[in-house]
Amino acid sequence: MKAVILAAGYATRLYPLTEDRPKHLLEVGGRPILDRLLEQLPLDELDTVYVVTNAKFAERFQDWAGGYDAARIEVVDDRTTSEEDKLGAIGDLALAIEQKGIDDDLLIAAGDSLFTERLDGIVEAGRARDAVTVSVYDVGDLEAIRRLSSLGLDADGRLVSFEEKPESPTSTLAGIALYYYPQSCLPLVTQYLAEGNNADQPGRLVEWLYTRVPVYAWRVPGQWIDVGTPDALAEAEQALG
Repeated sequence: MKAVILAAGYATRLYPLTEDRPKHLLEVGGRPILDRLLEQLPLDELDTVYVVTNAKFAERFQDWAGGYDAARIEVVDDRTTSEEDKLGAIGDLALAIEQKGIDDDLLIAAGDSLFTERLDGIVEAGRARDAVTVSVYDVGDLEAIRRLSSLGLDADGRLVSFEEKPESPTSTLAGIALYYYPQSCLPLVTQYLAEGNNADQPGRLVEWLYTRVPVYAWRVPGQWIDVGTPDALAEAEQALG
């Protein structure tokens, strides 16, 4: 199994902290966010972890990877330099799959997510069903869900609805950017983009997938923090510092 960590964003909402430093390498409690994410993943199950970034920060990630010895890390530079020419999260995922010839089961994670508990369960759940599996988290707030992905499940935990950034949400259960994709479903990433769909926001791929193949949910244990704003960064420091 391989992993792809999506870390090619420019984090403009965190300026000036991220003008010259990727947010994924900002420190929380004295340690980089990306270190904290990786320690919650089942690294012993992973042959390689691919970290997809941009040309602006590629060297920063290479320096970081050179000092990280808990897993085999490869940095993938998507060659973009700004918000204007970025590939988008799904575009970056497709780039990693093609450039690195990935033909294995795949764990996919946003590089700016923090968790307080281990995440081995998503791999166990995905393998048990041999199906695309999306992590879900109850944010407990209908207003907060407007910035995320709202989903509905049947009694078996299979997705029956999914809406990215819903205008009128009725559930506080959010789909978050931590996924298990079996090898058999990887060609669908290319198909999604070939049909001209939105290449940004990885939840949009799930929104397209669940009407074509079975997609199941796995509930994240503990706390999840999406480090996208100064307030979220402060929350992470309080929870994990």
